[in-house]
Amino acid sequence: MRFDDHFLDELKSRLRLSDVIGRTVKLRRQGREYVGLSPFAKEKSPSFFVNDDKGFFHDFSSGKHGDLISFLQETERLTFVEAVERLAAEAGLALPAADPRAAEQARERQDLSEWLETAAKWYEAELRRPAGAEARAYLHRRGLPEGEWSRFRLGYAPGGRTALKDYLVTKGARPRELVEAGLLIAPEEGGAPYDRFRERIIFPIGDGRGRVISFGGRALDPQARAKYLNGPETSLFHKGGALYGLAEARKLLAAGATDTPLVVVEGYMDVIACQRAGIAAVAPMGTALTEDQMEALWRLHPEPTLCFDGDGAGQRAASRAIDRALPQLKAGRSFRFAVVTGGKDPDDVLREQGAAALKAQLSQTQPFVEMLFTRERDLEPLDTPERKAGLKARLRAAAAIQDADLSHAYREDLFRRMDEQLGPPLRAFNGGARAGGRPQGKWRDPRRPAYEDAPLTAEGRAAGLRLKRAMDPMAAALAKSAVADPACLEPYLETLEAQGFGDPALKDLAREIIRLRLDADILDRDILARHLASSGFGVLLGEIDKAADKSCAPFLNPELQPTVARSQWSQAFEALTRMAALDDAIEAVKSDLAGRSGMEAIERMKIERDALRQAIGAGTVWADSESL
Repeated sequence: MRFDDHFLDELKSRLRLSDVIGRTVKLRRQGREYVGLSPFAKEKSPSFFVNDDKGFFHDFSSGKHGDLISFLQETERLTFVEAVERLAAEAGLALPAADPRAAEQARERQDLSEWLETAAKWYEAELRRPAGAEARAYLHRRGLPEGEWSRFRLGYAPGGRTALKDYLVTKGARPRELVEAGLLIAPEEGGAPYDRFRERIIFPIGDGRGRVISFGGRALDPQARAKYLNGPETSLFHKGGALYGLAEARKLLAAGATDTPLVVVEGYMDVIACQRAGIAAVAPMGTALTEDQMEALWRLHPEPTLCFDGDGAGQRAASRAIDRALPQLKAGRSFRFAVVTGGKDPDDVLREQGAAALKAQLSQTQPFVEMLFTRERDLEPLDTPERKAGLKARLRAAAAIQDADLSHAYREDLFRRMDEQLGPPLRAFNGGARAGGRPQGKWRDPRRPAYEDAPLTAEGRAAGLRLKRAMDPMAAALAKSAVADPACLEPYLETLEAQGFGDPALKDLAREIIRLRLDADILDRDILARHLASSGFGVLLGEIDKAADKSCAPFLNPELQPTVARSQWSQAFEALTRMAALDDAIEAVKSDLAGRSGMEAIERMKIERDALRQAIGAGTVWADSESL
């Protein structure tokens, strides 16, 4: 089976060399390379180097050198075809058909590649001929000196309808081939093909190795229907996978330090401006970043910087990038964001302020999670409970990342940012509803006006309640045990939401635990402890410990079997929350009912409540659990 260069390049672009080798050789990063012990010889000091940017490994101890295909051949004794087949399966790349037609297609692609290279040279020459005077003047106005034109292979397509076609046909090209290469347009109504690019500055689009695969053209005529025009999809050029400036960006990354950024900008001239300033930069083909382009970026850099203009169009482009990238994020692959200020783009900054200013602006980046939070926060004013609840719902939905660990970390970070900006949740001590999920003024208990000035924090609420009455020791014991073993709460989440732990002073704590449980899907003890400590519940947790010590609750005994302790906790929880519900019901009956029937209902509930209180005091509420 014959594999052409196009297929092998595609295969290598989909797999990172250090990932393939790292499965069998323990590698550590050293600068822009990875180093490890030789897989070919016994050694104590590492002399085996892997360079992702250049796509090769080198082993100084044995002198072996090669790419990912030859590595498999050397280490697993595979043939070339076997190694390619193994890697293609891993990369999800279909093998080319082993038939004469496949070989013919490979030859055709090679022919197209050669005609594209010939066209690029012709465009370059036309830029320096008399016909290119206007294009040269434009480049000078844009601050791009003639000495840089060759570096970026800039050219010019003159105005003749068949100027390029005539030249290439004299070189032996067939018009059909030139149409397939994207250089000519074949009229739908029939007729002779004609040049695709006319009266435009030409920007060659290359693959990762710098070989021309298509062109982009910038119109000189201000009345042109399309200011920028890209070549069409061909067997060599796929807009959703190509990145303008990729080969030069790889060189800059390879020559730079380990913290060299990779920047994604919006246009050809922006890429050129960045690369002239020594910044590795690429651009998509005038569309939002695709998943394939993101994969290509992550193979070069773990955290590329997406740079957008500060205007409305730039912000919409940033938002589209966020939505498309979010599900693909995982540890070691994300994005940062930079916004060029003052209504400028990178090309403007380079011309007006210089390379140092451009580097400084592009170094002012925001992490992905911050950009995501800002977008959701600024979607609408947060001036009503409904809008605040809408923000929370959007943040929960926004953390829809395929990687479960990262998704959980994003939810924590997003909700922390929300709490920092909007304050901790407001609760009413009488069991009332949350005020929009966020504080509105100061905490106030309508039954005790003296508390009006207590600060709206967990510490302030706990201090206010201490003035009112002491915390119930058994309720404190329930809360202490639940924080240490949050899994015990799973069957009681609805009850916990309604009644807390049976003491009004603990309702805020109960609801904060429920909020975290709903956000995290499962409660982890360490995560819960850190969250409560960072959310203003530290003083309250200290008060809980003091009150719990007075409870004599047997389920707090560390020597008790876990199953017995959890059973006792459950029985105490059910008893205390039932008592709290009865207290609420008694108050409701007093307010809503009158006469003998109302009094009888109150008496029945008091009898049940008092019996539960007596069972807790005597310890009989959990007597049955001792046999577990």
